[in-house]
This record gives sequence, structure tokens and C-alpha cells, in this order.
Amino acid sequence: MATRSPIVMRDAVPEDAAELVALWAESAAVSDEEGAEAFSYQSLFREPTATEAESAIEQTLAKPGKRIIVALVEDEIVGATVCDLSTLTPITLTPILIVTDIQVSPRHRRRNVAATLLSAAATYGEENACEIVVAAIPLMAREPHRYLTKIGFTQVAAVRAIQASRLRSRLSSKATHSRDTGKLIAVRRTLRRRQDDRRSGRV
Repeated sequence: MATRSPIVMRDAVPEDAAELVALWAESAAVSDEEGAEAFSYQSLFREPTATEAESAIEQTLAKPGKRIIVALVEDEIVGATVCDLSTLTPITLTPILIVTDIQVSPRHRRRNVAATLLSAAATYGEENACEIVVAAIPLMAREPHRYLTKIGFTQVAAVRAIQASRLRSRLSSKATHSRDTGKLIAVRRTLRRRQDDRRSGRV
């Protein structure tokens, strides 16, 4: 019986950019094949250049409490996750760990890569006295959802996304039809009628 190669964990560095781009792209490509819900998430992903990814990694790692943990098998990055220290709400000091972007190469799924990543994340949370661990994953990722539920995670929030330009367009449309805006339009119309009446000599 062949033995599996050990999974090695370490912090990501900017020089990992090319491999991380390949990992994200590989995962996104699989998502694209999993149906309409998956495509809605995959469509948000734009594959960056290695140079852009390197700059993004540098910015991420420069933030206090932020880590990118990678999993390697035979020196190849096969998984990654992002850890962020935060508080439960902006008005409390309850420390929490937010785990996002759990990525595992489709070629290495069901080999305890995700479990090893989460174990490393949990250790990071414990080192910083985090009382709660929050994991954010795509809605369509059925297998990760099942796994997280199995080990005790419960659903506490929903994350929704929209293009910024589309949001602004929708909000501008709503604002145009708001009560205050309607009052302002009515006042302008009244003033315009009075000005027209004065010009015609009716007032």
C-alpha cells in the first residue's frame, strides 16, 4: 500500500504568487463546471498576473493579524487559506478568527488538506485567545459546507456580492424615487409654475 506524502504547512510569501494564482484558477475552473450557482461565484474571479498577485500578497501580509497559510505536498502548493484576527462586532472586544478563501487543489481533495489548513488556523486563533472561529466559503461549495457542518460549524450569516457600478445604479434609482426627493421635485415644480405665471402676468 503506497503511503501518502506528508502535508507541510507554512506561511505564504510574495514569491508564492505564481503558484497561488494557479491554485485559485484551478479551483475556479472546477467551480465553473458545477452549475449556475457555481458560475455566479466563478464569474467574480479574474485571474491576475503573477506580478499583481505578488503585490496583493504583500498588501495582505502587511495588515496586522492577517496570515496566508499554505499547504504543500512534495514542495507543491496544494492548498491555502487566509486568516484574519478581528472582533465579533465593532463595539465589542470579543476576539475572533475569520478564515476565508479555503482553497484545495481538486487533485488533492479528500486527502486531509482542508483539515490540516483548518488545524493550523485553529492554532493561530488559540495563540491569540480567539473565542470564536468564523469560516466564510462560497455558497455553492457543497463539499466544504458539509465538512464544516460535520466538524461543528453553524451558519450565522450570509454574504452577498454585487458589482459596485451596478449597486450605485440601483441605489441612484431608489434615491430618485425616495420621499424626500419627491418633495424636492414638487417644490421645484411649484416654483417653476409661479415663475411662469409671473412672466405671463397672471400674478
